[in-house]
Amino acid sequence: MKFALTSLLSFLLISNGFGQDSSGDRAARIKATLPVIEKMYHDYAEKNHFPSVAFGIVADGQLVISGATGFSEIATETKASPGSLFRIASMSKSVTAMGILALRKEGKLKLDDPAYLYIPELKEMSSLTNDAPAITIRHLLTHQAGFPEDNPWGDRQLDTKDEQLIELIKKGISFSNVPGITYEYSNLGFAMLGKIISNVSGKPYQQYIDEVIFKPLGMDNTIWEYTKAPQNLLAHGYRFEDDVWKEEELEHDGTYGAMGGLITSIDDFSKYVAFHLSAWPAGNVPETGPVLRSVREMQMPWNFNSLNAQFKYPGGRPCAMASAYGYGLRWSRDCEGRTGIGHTGGLPGLWQSMADLTRIRHRNPGPRKSHIRRNGHY
Repeated sequence: MKFALTSLLSFLLISNGFGQDSSGDRAARIKATLPVIEKMYHDYAEKNHFPSVAFGIVADGQLVISGATGFSEIATETKASPGSLFRIASMSKSVTAMGILALRKEGKLKLDDPAYLYIPELKEMSSLTNDAPAITIRHLLTHQAGFPEDNPWGDRQLDTKDEQLIELIKKGISFSNVPGITYEYSNLGFAMLGKIISNVSGKPYQQYIDEVIFKPLGMDNTIWEYTKAPQNLLAHGYRFEDDVWKEEELEHDGTYGAMGGLITSIDDFSKYVAFHLSAWPAGNVPETGPVLRSVREMQMPWNFNSLNAQFKYPGGRPCAMASAYGYGLRWSRDCEGRTGIGHTGGLPGLWQSMADLTRIRHRNPGPRKSHIRRNGHY
């Protein structure tokens, strides 16, 4: 029995500045690679039984090249395109983190505030030990709240309502660690962050994110509820089982949308990742967009995750890799000092990747360079 996922949405991101090249020269060189990139994705989709793939490369503040292959809906033979709308699953987490930082910028919360200040029901929840500290917003952002890892349970909670989340909290949540001790991936923690955004802003989470992040960035086609997507643009999820494609049921939006509900396209989401890239290098220009300086903060390694001494790149080259988690983003540094920032996402029938916002740091001052690393290690 064979299994595979459809609808691979993939970004390769190149940080601003590349030696002495002008952005125009670099864009031209990247565009010249389009036939090679297209073949790479086409072959990858064929080898892994992906009925559709959409991809893009962002550099110097723009989507330099993009493309797609296969069908976003098999039954109607609708061709995938860079405008196809994919549910990007856990790639949504960085958007939630940015929403929290936007509220901090407004002076409405602090990252080290106890989360119960904004979700009062958390104050009555039993702790693992008597000496356990209160869960803070920073703990939730970095998967340090002490909740047990909750995949794939979290994948099936998207359409949960606010009242159900509050009832879960009131009932009592099990802990695997006390807060602030270690990393353990928690979709529940990001659902709580979405509820905090809603309670603090006085608006539904989705509305606040749309108004504060998406609208300023010109992301006019990014949505949360799949029924609002034009039929010819919505990418459906499938599994390849017993040599036939079986469609996965689409989930409606809800409270857990803050951990994985965003629906967007290569064309639209490229504006968000370009904004992330625009935060580097630091400079004196006026801050633009939702939280420019805080974007750099999102990309820092706030919670150590692991050290893989046996890591190998897809070509087989060994290179030890250290990993950590920032605010809704994964961080890594390899044996040669290359730092990668990104995130993957997966729901039944769907797989996405944003890898990497990458930069090389040198001990000696000099031109800032970039390096593209194939995704797959997150």
